[in-house]
Amino acid sequence: MTPERSLHARSYRHRSTGQGLTEYIIIVALIAIAAIGVVGLFGGVVKSQFGAMAAALGGGNGAAAMTAATGLGNQAAGEAGQAATLDTYAGAAAE
Repeated sequence: MTPERSLHARSYRHRSTGQGLTEYIIIVALIAIAAIGVVGLFGGVVKSQFGAMAAALGGGNGAAAMTAATGLGNQAAGEAGQAATLDTYAGAAAE
């Protein structure tokens, strides 16, 4: 193998490794953005459930947080059953 060829092979391997790492970082970033979006979308219910899990993992009692999550979930289910029109959105924006 000539010196030029071995230098080219090492350079290609280094670029290939860097490309794999870059792809991995992009995938992790997209997963993090999706997780943040889900928590933002579902708001209080997910926050309360995370709080209950954190309390339980810390050895505390997460019952209050789970009760809050259940209440927020029931409220969201009630709001989801209502018919939505442009007037509904205009009223919510005015509040």
